[in-house]
Amino acid sequence: MRSGRIQSSASCSASSSSTFPHPPCLTSASRHCKLPRLLLPRAVSISQRVSRNCLVPEMTQFSFSKHSNTDRKHLFHAGVGALETSNTQAISTGPLIGEEKIGVLLLNLGGPETLDDVQPFLFNLFADPDIIRLPRLFCFLQRPLAKFISVLRAPKSKEGYASIGGGSPLRRITDAQAEELRKSLWEKNVPAKVYVGMRYWHPFTEEAIEQIKKDGIAKLVVLPLYPQFSISTSGSSLRLLESIFRDDEYLVNMQHTVIPSWYQREGYIKSMANLIEKELQKFDQPEKVVIFFSAHGVPLAYVEEAGDPYKAEMEECVDLIMEELEKRKITNAYTLAYQSRVGPVEWLKPYTDETIIDLGRKGVKSLLAVPISFVSEHIETLEEIDVEYKELALESGIQNWGRVPALGCEPMFISDLADAVIESLPYVGAMAVSNLEARQSLVPLGSVEELLATYDSQRRELPPPVTVWEWGWTKSAETWNGRAAMLAVLVLLLLEVTTGKGFLHQWGILPLFR
Repeated sequence: MRSGRIQSSASCSASSSSTFPHPPCLTSASRHCKLPRLLLPRAVSISQRVSRNCLVPEMTQFSFSKHSNTDRKHLFHAGVGALETSNTQAISTGPLIGEEKIGVLLLNLGGPETLDDVQPFLFNLFADPDIIRLPRLFCFLQRPLAKFISVLRAPKSKEGYASIGGGSPLRRITDAQAEELRKSLWEKNVPAKVYVGMRYWHPFTEEAIEQIKKDGIAKLVVLPLYPQFSISTSGSSLRLLESIFRDDEYLVNMQHTVIPSWYQREGYIKSMANLIEKELQKFDQPEKVVIFFSAHGVPLAYVEEAGDPYKAEMEECVDLIMEELEKRKITNAYTLAYQSRVGPVEWLKPYTDETIIDLGRKGVKSLLAVPISFVSEHIETLEEIDVEYKELALESGIQNWGRVPALGCEPMFISDLADAVIESLPYVGAMAVSNLEARQSLVPLGSVEELLATYDSQRRELPPPVTVWEWGWTKSAETWNGRAAMLAVLVLLLLEVTTGKGFLHQWGILPLFR
């Protein structure tokens, strides 16, 4: 751990190494390669050369075209070091750009653009089974329940969106990023079309896919606009894509690949370091400012039970940014915390609000907030960080507050995303494991199905952030649905007492009240 890192007391029990564990050696030259454990694909291509300047490693493809589902499971569980190699073929070394049309699909969360959009946006959010998970027997209640919750929460959410201008700027910014990415690709001689697919609001992923089909795209690169992979963000969008692909003959035949995360890329790291360096100069004493990385949280069970690489990728990302800053002689103290937790289940710690209070108690006077998991401004940066956390910081004794803006359309960032797309093109329709030691190469690539298969079985057993059908005096019963259940019991009991009629009287449980 870097000496300048501040360890919050709230995080001591949950801390872990900020680097991935070393996997078994794949080749004698790649023993230092670090891979996220979730994303080890069942079919991989292993780099035969390791070079810090190699962006597209020379590959040997392991094909599943002649293997059954049983064989696939055997290959995956046998581990990367024991892959079968009897059916291999080399990736074509021909030109990347041919007659086939290339598309890039950017995936993001989405957000309401007007106050009238807030309630239907919330409905789409809570209709997602990964947000509110019902037992299979009660799945038919998913949409009615989502409707009820969205109506209940809309007034409070509208206040938040009203405070940032009456709606989320996410679509406008994402559209701008898509256009700048398209321009950058064309400047790099890759005439690709770029599409935007939102998970919970327009333009929906389904709408983007329909346009992709109309345009006759033959090769598709799927690029979630989340630097770090999580099953609750990129994973949710990819699961939706999986269901769309499975039911469409055109999409089944369309070659595609996914860039699941790109937090370690040089362009992203340097762009973040540039923004931090610029904001530090606005303080009277820049060297005394604590750099406060605030990331969106995920339920702890996703990491500990499903192998979600989000926490490991986030810690590695922060380390890479601080390494870049150290090269520039910037050695400020820093810390990482997680925001935006929902519901009663335990989320990744330390929490942002608790960490801010803790830093104030320790005498920190200057704080620079860095929204590390966001590349676009939206309600969690403009309202949660800029308003709520700033007020909390000032109340906690922190006198000087600053905030690094989201990347948006930073030229170096956009250019690096274009490079990531170009580097992924040889792997469209194939699987690849890149050399992460180069830190500019891609993380493991693969199809939507292959990437999701590594955690799908565990995911179905995980508790969601909001548990609905868990009754009794438990933690989860403290959600609105649990409280509603307890309220219903009290109402029934009151009716029994006041009327002298009901099940409890019929069963003889309340004879004293007759």
